[in-house]
Amino acid sequence: MPKGEVLYVCGSCGQGFPRWQGQCPSCGEWNSLCEELPTVQSPNKPAPLKAAEAISITDVGYQAEDRVSTGLKELDRVLGGGIVPGSATLISGEPGIGKSTLMLQVAESLSRSATVLYISGEESPRQIRMRAERLGATTKNLLLLPETGLANIEKRIEQIKPGYVIIDSIQTLYRAEVQAAPGSVAQVRECAAYLVGIAKATGIPIVIVGHVTKEGTIAGPRVLEHVVDTVLYFEGEKHKQYRLLRAIKNRFGSTNEIGIFEMKESGLIEVSNPSEVFLSERPKGAPGSVVTAAIEGSRPLLVEIQALVAPTKMAYPIRRVTGVDQNRVAIILAVLERQIGLKLSSSDVYVNAAGGVRVYEPAIDLPIALAIASCYRSKPIDSATMAVGEIGLAGEIRSISGIEKRLKEAEKLGFKTAITPRGSKVATKLKLEEAATVKEALSAFLQ
Repeated sequence: MPKGEVLYVCGSCGQGFPRWQGQCPSCGEWNSLCEELPTVQSPNKPAPLKAAEAISITDVGYQAEDRVSTGLKELDRVLGGGIVPGSATLISGEPGIGKSTLMLQVAESLSRSATVLYISGEESPRQIRMRAERLGATTKNLLLLPETGLANIEKRIEQIKPGYVIIDSIQTLYRAEVQAAPGSVAQVRECAAYLVGIAKATGIPIVIVGHVTKEGTIAGPRVLEHVVDTVLYFEGEKHKQYRLLRAIKNRFGSTNEIGIFEMKESGLIEVSNPSEVFLSERPKGAPGSVVTAAIEGSRPLLVEIQALVAPTKMAYPIRRVTGVDQNRVAIILAVLERQIGLKLSSSDVYVNAAGGVRVYEPAIDLPIALAIASCYRSKPIDSATMAVGEIGLAGEIRSISGIEKRLKEAEKLGFKTAITPRGSKVATKLKLEEAATVKEALSAFLQ
C-alpha cells in the first residue's frame, strides 16, 4: 500500500479493501468496513534479522509440555488439561457474561504457585479489589496493573517477570505506532500479534480477554483467532445462571470439549453433573419432549429435545430451531412427511434443545423426529425413555458412535428404556427398544 493511503478493513473477517463498500465482498457482512490509517514507521530502523536455517525435524529439541492446572477442572477440560507454557489464549464472550470473574478466579488459583500480572484497561485497582473480596481472590502474588499502552506493559513484564499474564481486555490496548483508536481493527490486530510474540519469546502464558459483538463475532477482526493458540467462547444468557465454555480452536487439545459453570454471588461454580441440570425443569407427561444423549468431546450429556407443532395461517409455514442444526431438522421434516405421512407442510414447527446447549451431531435425529411426531399427535413419550439414532433419507435409523457411553449416562440418571438403532449390542441395565426405521419407532411408542 503506498505511503499515506487509507485502507478499509472488514471487522468481521479482517479482509482489507482500497475503498469503502456497504457490504464486505469477502464474508458478506453489511456495514463492517472500518477505516484503517497506515502504520507510522519508527525513524530508527532495527537491524535486519539473521536469516533462519533449515534443519531436520529429527534434530529439533523436544520435550513434552508440562501443563499447569488453572484450579478449575471444567476450564482445564476445555484447554486440554491445563495451560501450556508460552501459549496465548483468547477468552471471548458478550459483555457481562462473566469473563472477568472467571479470569480473577483463575488468577487467584495460579498466584498460589507463581506471580500473576493482571492487566486491566477497563477497571481501576479499587474496582478489581472489590470484586476480588467478593470472590475471595486476594493474594500477595496477584499484581494489578491499570495500563493500556502496550509499550509500558512490555516494560512491566520485563521488570516483574511474572509467571502468568492476563489482559482484560484486548479492546482497550493500543500501540503508539498505529494511527487508530483503541478497539479498532488495526489496534486489536497489532496488539494481539505483539502479545503473542512476547509469550513465545519469554515462555510466559498470556490469557487475552476479548468482547464479542451482538452478532457473536469477536469485536475487531476475526484474525485474532488465527493469531492465538487457543480460542474459548463463553456462552450463556446474562439473566440465567448457567454458562458454557466452548473451545473453538485449540492447538494443544480437542475442540469438542465444553465446560459448564453456574454463576453465583461467590463467583463461577463448576457444575459436576450437567445432565441433571439440563433435565431439572423438564415437564412430565408433556407431548413434544424427548431426552437424548449427546457426546461433547469425551463427556456424554443428556439433553431434552423439545418440539412444538401448530397449524399455520401463513402461506409459508414457519420453521424455527434453537440449539440444533436447522438443515438436519429440514431433512427430518421431509422424512416424516414422506415416509410417515405427517402433514407438516401446513404446520409451523419449532425445535429447541433445552438449557441453552447446542447439539449438532446426527445422533439426535431420532429424538427430534420423536418429539415432532409426539407433539403432532398430542401423545407424550414416557419420561423414563430416551432415544438416540441417525436418520437416513429413506427413513432408516443408522448406528452411531459411543452408544455405550450414552446409555451409561442415561442409566445413572434413572432412565429405564432406550430407543436405539437395530443391532446395538451393548451391555446395559436399560431396556433396549431397537428400531430399524422411524416408522417402526413411532408405531412402538406413539400408538
